[in-house]
Amino acid sequence: MGDITLRAIETFKSVDVIAAEDTRHTLQLLNHLEIKKPLISCRAQNEKSAGSKIVELLDQGKSVAYASDAGTPGISDPGAVLVDVVREAGHDVVPIPGASAFATLISVAGSGGKTLIFEGFLSPKPGRRRSRLRELMQTGDAVIIYESPYRITKLLSDIADIDSTRRVVVGRELTKLHEEIVSGSAGKLKDDFTSRPSIKGEFAIFISGTKTIQLSDESADN
Repeated sequence: MGDITLRAIETFKSVDVIAAEDTRHTLQLLNHLEIKKPLISCRAQNEKSAGSKIVELLDQGKSVAYASDAGTPGISDPGAVLVDVVREAGHDVVPIPGASAFATLISVAGSGGKTLIFEGFLSPKPGRRRSRLRELMQTGDAVIIYESPYRITKLLSDIADIDSTRRVVVGRELTKLHEEIVSGSAGKLKDDFTSRPSIKGEFAIFISGTKTIQLSDESADN
């Protein structure tokens, strides 16, 4: 709650309606800010139909803000479909910068190189997940992946199987109350998380690229 921007607060105060990925979560935030506004649901399961209702409100001259559960929407969150529906209807879409696990992890990862691949969530199917992970790591570029608490140990094991020495930074619950950031080799982090009795929270994982070493060498030569 401490990471919300002044602009976001003013937006919540000024709009007529607030659409939310989960109205219960957004209501907690609004109560904390002492803001009372009508809420409508706009989640992955109903995003297109909710988008149509939001367009109707906009057609009536109403202003609508959209809030995802935790951080800026549109990347591995509902929001992209809503943006398309609203823009196609001829209405303006105004971005309000906010907390983001993606940007937060990059800022502390270090040695990201010149190129960064954001993959979001990998397939839950083991074979497909490992195949895509191997492709990503073979590019030599740094990669950021999102993962749930239910598959984080499997993901770290897959990374370690491909390259146990590759440096990895794991961010848990980034920008939230129980934020945790752990850095080390893929093998070390696999052992760390598999030994934990329980794992909670959402994860963002930074996998360092092999091209970063080449970039450092080039800089030294210059």
